[in-house]
Amino acid sequence: MKANQTSLSIKIRLFLSLLEFSRRWCVLNDGNFNYYESDKIATPNGGLKMREIVCLAVSPPETHGYDHSFEIYSDAERLYLFGTDNPETMREWSFIPACAEDLLQKDFERIGRLRYKDPLNLESSKVGWFCLVASTLHVCLEDGHGQETIHLQKLLELSRDNEVLVLVERGRTLYIEGERKLDFYGWASAIERAAGSSGDTLSQQQLTEADIPVIVERCIHYITQYGLTSEGIYRKSGVNSKIAALLEAFRRDARSVWLKEGEQQVDDVSNVLKRFFRDIEEGLFSQQAHNWLSTTAVSDESRRISQYQLLFNNLPRVNKATLRTLVNHLYCVQRFSEMNQMNLHNLAIVFGPTLFQTDGKDYNAGRVVEDLIQHYITIFHVNEQQLKTQLDEITFIIKLRDNLNPKTGPASGDFICTVYLEEKKETAEQHVKIPAAMTAAELTFEILDRRKITVKEKDYWCCFEVNEKEEIERPLHYQERVLPILHSLGTDSHLLVKKNYSMEAMLVYLASKVDVTKHGMLKFREEKSLLGLTTGSFNDRYFMLNQTSLRLYKDVRSNRAEKEWPVKCLKVYQGIKKKLRPPTCWGLTVAYGSDKTEKQEKQQWYLCCDTQTEMREWFATFLSIQHAGLLWPAEWVKSRAASRSTPLDTRLGNVSLIPLRGTENEMRNSVAAFTADPLSLLGNL
Repeated sequence: MKANQTSLSIKIRLFLSLLEFSRRWCVLNDGNFNYYESDKIATPNGGLKMREIVCLAVSPPETHGYDHSFEIYSDAERLYLFGTDNPETMREWSFIPACAEDLLQKDFERIGRLRYKDPLNLESSKVGWFCLVASTLHVCLEDGHGQETIHLQKLLELSRDNEVLVLVERGRTLYIEGERKLDFYGWASAIERAAGSSGDTLSQQQLTEADIPVIVERCIHYITQYGLTSEGIYRKSGVNSKIAALLEAFRRDARSVWLKEGEQQVDDVSNVLKRFFRDIEEGLFSQQAHNWLSTTAVSDESRRISQYQLLFNNLPRVNKATLRTLVNHLYCVQRFSEMNQMNLHNLAIVFGPTLFQTDGKDYNAGRVVEDLIQHYITIFHVNEQQLKTQLDEITFIIKLRDNLNPKTGPASGDFICTVYLEEKKETAEQHVKIPAAMTAAELTFEILDRRKITVKEKDYWCCFEVNEKEEIERPLHYQERVLPILHSLGTDSHLLVKKNYSMEAMLVYLASKVDVTKHGMLKFREEKSLLGLTTGSFNDRYFMLNQTSLRLYKDVRSNRAEKEWPVKCLKVYQGIKKKLRPPTCWGLTVAYGSDKTEKQEKQQWYLCCDTQTEMREWFATFLSIQHAGLLWPAEWVKSRAASRSTPLDTRLGNVSLIPLRGTENEMRNSVAAFTADPLSLLGNL
């Protein structure tokens, strides 16, 4: 309570006790709330202490017959309902402590006290003050500094487990509990409702961290993986009933919809994307659509491009991010028009009326789309090297699918490889079919399911890339695609599924860090390959690691870095080969590769730490920066059943049956070639 004493005549109803509102004189004094028959009566009808109040929820206008009504929840599982004609009453009767008083200035739907836990200390809970405003949750945590903001529509995951609400955002998971069951269910329902799509405009959809609607990102990702070679993509119709059902699922909760090859067809997904843009309120170009259409009349190309750039910069944030992503996708589609028959002009005919929500008679709509795709690099200031890398990755996936199964249907692109469980030996071999979209987590679950291994909550099972010759290994990130890793493996490397015993220590360390940075003295050796020879020795150097780069200094007093590497170009392994005679057994091998020049620069170097703890801290910091803080998925055990990208294969014992075609001799030769070298199939790429 902000004041020592407040009194007011207000309609009040005690929920489940009285059927109608009754006017009562209410007094709040020194942390005690009492209500009386009138201001002339000395004995209160009832009351409660402010510390017993856990939540205040605002009801929509006219919900209970009053312009303004609100509910107060107590920790004794009682609900008090107030009605008033004064909109300021809710704030005047606040029970928020001084440390969270700023929350009262917001136009909240719900405000109150909740208990919460972080994933690294689930044994004990803390108290925080929470304020729900539209789709934003404002929080004052017990161990925090100032207010924090959680954008509910951008959550990576939202789930309810008994009386715990799990909120997963990039870099953090929050477990929320109510003081009592009645209070919790009110909060859970309100947060789940706010985390969904709140309307029909782009900005009201469930969004990714990059402000792109989840439905747009997932449809584009699916078509990029499986549909870029589909003839007539975006021009052909799908099955109306399936399109409508999938679109409804996205609208209900886009975050829970995962598109999988075999479960959804390419033409159904492409039509969902088109229908979404055709139906979205205000359209992709918002209220400025007529300005985009009129720009086509500018005959000078450079002036026309400048006008498009101006219009693009004036779009709302979500529209801007979505348009950039869509045009990037359409640019990639037309780059493979020899296979899909969807060139620049064909895409413009399809997407012009779709994006401008016209009947197809306005030729200028197609002209705008054609201009945006044709001049994509200039209009959107695209990094051409990044675009080339993107196109190269798509080309690799297409070639791989064609080479492995040129005449097969939906399963084309799957590659069969050997994965080991816990150690490399014959009895631990598992032959697995790897679809193009399979992640390391999905592969791990596949192997564990085959051996019927029960996974407990803190069993950190990972898929490791192991290089026997270099005596190094690295755990694949759970979202990392397996197929590109297989392509890059040499004959001395293999994949191994085992527990990562360092993961819990790394998560604890990162949770204690305010900023994910690291610096300190390390023993450093750089090894460059010069005419087949290797050079280098271990020396003390000072290192600084931040969100963008790793810097090397001669010593702690140096002001200028001797070397600097972008973190995104580094691949970090645990271990150092013994023949280098590292000064300690706690080391990291770092591979650096840059493709900025025609002659690719490749380096490998080594970092030695004094203790195992220090090595884990450096390794954890590298991983956290490279994967935006997401080292381990929330709800690891519960996500197990949903993580498989394809159903389990038909098996003989523990070995998958290898899909073969041809004569008996051809099949026998294929098996022999696969057994000798599983990666030989990639030789023609």
